[in-house]
Amino acid sequence: GLCPVVLGHEGTGEIVAMGKNITRDTAGNPVKLGDKIVTCIIPCGTCDACLNTPARTNLCENVGVYGLMPDDDVHLNGYFGEYMVVRKGSTFFNVSNMTLDQRILVEPAAVVVHSLERAKSTGLLKFNSVVLVQGCGPIGLLQIATLRTLGMETIIAVDGNDSRLDAVKADNGGRLADFVFQCTGVGKAGANAWKFVKRGGGLCEVGFFMDGGESVINHHFDLCNKEVTAVGSWVYSPQDYPTTFDFLKRAYGIGLPLTKLISHRFKLDEITEA
Repeated sequence: GLCPVVLGHEGTGEIVAMGKNITRDTAGNPVKLGDKIVTCIIPCGTCDACLNTPARTNLCENVGVYGLMPDDDVHLNGYFGEYMVVRKGSTFFNVSNMTLDQRILVEPAAVVVHSLERAKSTGLLKFNSVVLVQGCGPIGLLQIATLRTLGMETIIAVDGNDSRLDAVKADNGGRLADFVFQCTGVGKAGANAWKFVKRGGGLCEVGFFMDGGESVINHHFDLCNKEVTAVGSWVYSPQDYPTTFDFLKRAYGIGLPLTKLISHRFKLDEITEA
């Protein structure tokens, strides 16, 4: 099982000790003591995905993520520890040019940058697309931010029980969405997202990082009859991180207040309260 585990997978830290052979990060940028870094995934390098689809190591069958790895002989595996050991085979990036608040948003931002790239692979996202984002927690709000940085003007946010299919159609002149991002982890909501997609539209499933249970769609009306193009999105790859840095720079540049997603601050010894 996962426990015992040191949690904390959305994190950043300062380099306080380095191996003699470590001089650059995964992107080739120099690193030194005192630099601030973020980590990405740890691909195993031996599974089918690592060997045959090296650009998609997020699909590694044995992928490791700091803060989501069981305790082992290294012990210091998560950002909720006072120290963390970045082990061999890790991917990490120097982000010393960012503030602490900006650095802490890199990991969730990478999630939505990856899902946006998956959505773009369908060829259905255009400047005049009507895009609906279901689920407006941190991931959904960051997904909306990625769309705004692309210049998309018509973005519909659906969250909670007060938003309904009829309301979406009323707000959009009777039309459904050209593309839907499903960002909740609730099975019933995931099934409902298909109702928002217009004929010939697309859907990207982002929300189910954990098992949210099974859900039911009508394959005739929701998928085949509308000829929906659907893609799944699974975490991120190291290749997404440089793109994520550019996304964040662009988002801050156009005035999107992303750091307001940080609602509370706690010290490490207040973790139970947090």
